[in-house]
Amino acid sequence: MRTISKQTGLFFIVFLCLNTVAMAQSSVSKIDLSIYPEPEKGYKQMVIEVPHSDNDAAKKIEFTVGKWMQLDECNKHGLQGIIEQKDLEGWGYSYYIFKSDGNVMSTQMACPGNTKVNQFITSQPEMTRYNGKLPIVIYIPEEYDVQFKIYKAEADTYRASEVKHK
Repeated sequence: MRTISKQTGLFFIVFLCLNTVAMAQSSVSKIDLSIYPEPEKGYKQMVIEVPHSDNDAAKKIEFTVGKWMQLDECNKHGLQGIIEQKDLEGWGYSYYIFKSDGNVMSTQMACPGNTKVNQFITSQPEMTRYNGKLPIVIYIPEEYDVQFKIYKAEADTYRASEVKHK
């Protein structure tokens, strides 16, 4: 009879857990995405499934569109492009379209050694309200990707100081 080592068994369990998490993140269950338009030729549809929250009003989502590129490591780079918000007529929802000619802006410092690194170069971020009931749908060129952050406001509020002028 063949026995499985503890390491092999642990690896198998970790693999199944990671695979399950990846599958859960790639499925969208909040609304029927068929109500959104099909991506244009050369574009793909990306979806951010906003996690459930009991306090949507205290949160915001910031997403950026970008792509992985081999660039020098000493300059700062940014992807040129715009994010347009469109209304999904008849539904009251919105979606976003990112348009870019692929140009990258950069500082112009001389880089010693001219070492290249793989970097995720992004456009200007887009901030949107947090809604745990709806996904955020974004259309981007096929070679691009979307990353996002969730910002949460603390319960504390502060008062600004008044400046007295003579």
